Amino acid sequence: MSVLPAPPPAPVVRLPTAQVALSTASVYPESTADAFEIAARLGYDGVEVMVWTDPVSQDVDALRRLSDYHGVPVLALHAPCLVITQRVWGTDPWAKLVRARDAAERCGARTVVVHPPFRWQREYARQFVSGIEQMAGETDVRFAVENMFPLRARGREVTAYAPDWDPTLEDFRDFTLDLSHTSVSRSDALAMAATMGDRLSHVHIADGSGTSRDEHLVPGRGTQPCAELLEGLAGRGFDGLVVVEVNTRKADDRSEREADLAEALAFTRLNLAAPLETDTSSFLRRRR
Repeated sequence: MSVLPAPPPAPVVRLPTAQVALSTASVYPESTADAFEIAARLGYDGVEVMVWTDPVSQDVDALRRLSDYHGVPVLALHAPCLVITQRVWGTDPWAKLVRARDAAERCGARTVVVHPPFRWQREYARQFVSGIEQMAGETDVRFAVENMFPLRARGREVTAYAPDWDPTLEDFRDFTLDLSHTSVSRSDALAMAATMGDRLSHVHIADGSGTSRDEHLVPGRGTQPCAELLEGLAGRGFDGLVVVEVNTRKADDRSEREADLAEALAFTRLNLAAPLETDTSSFLRRRR
């Protein structure tokens, strides 16, 4: 009687402690409250609240009630620094960041996501690097500055941000890496992650096809190295936060929207793992 050879042992993988959150922007045009419900049903670890024109997103007490009711923690806040949120929480950009920090502390969130200033915010831009450093030294909340992108029109490239759309040109303590934005800027996402090094504490996982539009596709549907980035993060024991920030505006209904968000979560969890023997010595190495 022949004996079949034993199957090879299953590879042992490293699972980082990083949590996977849902950006409330991912459910638009549904509401912030809907995002908590969807995150709970699909099994996300928490939410990143995009503070914008939805009154609930601006109300810390309402956010805490939603968090308690659904059992979904607020893990991060995105400060209101978009063009459409210029009057949310006032017009003073520093006051907005103070309020975002206070909201994060009250909600138990670990990170505030910040965009570089617009060029027309001249005084804010001049003080931005030193101001963020000062604020970061006053709290345990991380101010993670996000990579943006230049604007392109008729073959011309215009930088709308100051000091620059690429925050790695400055020595911030924490960075947010957004892969839809690397698509628009035509940056090498893995190289940018390596430059950020261990200051990369926050990831917006999304995809893009290299067009001039900020697409925020479900990861795996574009050309960005989403899987490679996540596996590399797992290999180095990343303990930051990975946030699904995708565009579901074209979904026909709630079921289609949830299918996209479930796919994004499954993609992220699947790839946020690495074999224990993976050599990550050259990946995400801190560079000064």
